[in-house]
Amino acid sequence: MNENPIHAGPCVCLSGEAYEACCGRFHNGGAEAATAEQLMRSRYSAFVLRNAEYLRKTWYPDTAPSDLELDPAMEWRRLDILSTSRGGPLDTEGTVEFKAHFRHHGERGVHHETSRFVRENRRWYYVDAVMLA
Repeated sequence: MNENPIHAGPCVCLSGEAYEACCGRFHNGGAEAATAEQLMRSRYSAFVLRNAEYLRKTWYPDTAPSDLELDPAMEWRRLDILSTSRGGPLDTEGTVEFKAHFRHHGERGVHHETSRFVRENRRWYYVDAVMLA
């Protein structure tokens, strides 16, 4: 069990569930995301917690960067899921549109994108994204 206090509280993806019952079970390898939205939420949480290992593991190998450095000055504050298309337990692809609110060096911002996901061998992977204004 990680001693980080975030692990004892509500999940940072704002699902309303406890971290361990939500994204924590994916981060610790106890479960696989059943939907594209679950994977997207768990990846957002991994950015909040600076869990680069999980991000690499869930990135589709053909589109994954060779190196992933997470900016310690980036403070992710809130996730809003705007829409999903497909991405269910029986689908092989799906998209999730979201806004992730952040602070970086004291400045507020919003990261708005539509992420594409694929499901292979019963596992969801993040493929790439279309950035939105």
